[in-house]
Amino acid sequence: MTDEIVKKKVSIKEAILNKRMLICIFNGFASGLPLYFLAQLIPAWLRTEGVDLKTIGFFGFVLLPYSFKYVWAPLLDRFVPPFFGRRRGWMLISQIFLILTMGACAYLRPQEHIDYILYLGLLIGFFSATQDIVLDAYRRELLPDSELGIGNSFYANAYRVAGFVPGGLGLIMADYMSWNSVFLIISLFMFVGIIHTLMIDEIETEIAPPTTLKEAVVGPFVEFFKRDTVKHGILVLAFIFFYKFGDVMATTLITPFYLDVGFTKTVIGTVAKVVGLWSMIIGGFAGGILMIKLGINKSLWVFGVVQMLSILGFAVLSEVGPNVYMLGVVVAFEYIGVGLGSAALMAYIAVNTSKNFTGTQLALLSSLFSLPKAFTGVVAGALIEGTSYFAGIGYTSYFLICTVCAIPGMILLFWVAPWNKEAKSL
Repeated sequence: MTDEIVKKKVSIKEAILNKRMLICIFNGFASGLPLYFLAQLIPAWLRTEGVDLKTIGFFGFVLLPYSFKYVWAPLLDRFVPPFFGRRRGWMLISQIFLILTMGACAYLRPQEHIDYILYLGLLIGFFSATQDIVLDAYRRELLPDSELGIGNSFYANAYRVAGFVPGGLGLIMADYMSWNSVFLIISLFMFVGIIHTLMIDEIETEIAPPTTLKEAVVGPFVEFFKRDTVKHGILVLAFIFFYKFGDVMATTLITPFYLDVGFTKTVIGTVAKVVGLWSMIIGGFAGGILMIKLGINKSLWVFGVVQMLSILGFAVLSEVGPNVYMLGVVVAFEYIGVGLGSAALMAYIAVNTSKNFTGTQLALLSSLFSLPKAFTGVVAGALIEGTSYFAGIGYTSYFLICTVCAIPGMILLFWVAPWNKEAKSL
């Protein structure tokens, strides 16, 4: 018994302290930065410039490329850039375009260029989604099955740490300098991704890329639905869509919510983000260890409950008002719950992906839980503020609805990830 415990401790240590985990962290940061640039910094910019909440909610459509990235993912699987290899080449191309498009926001003003800001946001979303396709594929090819849980936990938490740059540092700077300067400075943080891309190696794999575009497009979908049954495949897709539906709804307008409650940009950028950072680091580390011990299926159950309960914290904050201590508690719980849920879901997606079609299948599956981000902003803005046809329900009732929307994903766990059955790798 003692020997088994020692071996288990060693395996956990080896799973955490290796170069692969460091790569997951830097890739997660590069992936999260443009997403939070769109989801947190731009909404805060628009709100402080007098744009109404319904219009800001409409800007959720800039996240549509994340939901349809599987459309052009086969091209990234099929074609190899003339430099740095199939994965690293596309990483570098997308990251260069991200710096250029993010920095271009500095030259626009909401009251004069609202349409152009929307189009530019869509471009940022496209290049960010393209980067995600290759980063996800690279991570799946990098990690052995035994490290999928902890690797995706580190990736997910680094992804959210990146949110402190546009959503924390960016907001603090906006209190002391022009928005033009803020956008230029924040965009330069994409150099972290570029430098990292130049330093890592292309993954050596025995699996050859698709030889034709038809094989790259059709093969991933045929393999996925033939793997078990079409019915089970549909259940898996439904689960991935609904598992994070509630918390995506709750956080879609989170920065405008903090502002409307009465917090200053500096308070949001310091208290909310610093508390969130430490909560995420602690929760992410603990979550990674738990996934090694519990396995992916049980983790989805446990983390899903925590994730669902954390949404209720926003309803409490809405009632309490601009209390800094309550803000810290709510943010800490939210970052732990949502961070754990994201890590478990990403590990589940990875283990349900065939290594023969890594890029396209990961793009297809991950795009499903990104889909609500594109339209929930519009729904949220209308529900909270109301329209000419009905009165708004306010923030508190909205967050209660978000909690209810998290239930279908938990129910689907009975079929796609039973508690006493572990996920099987492909």
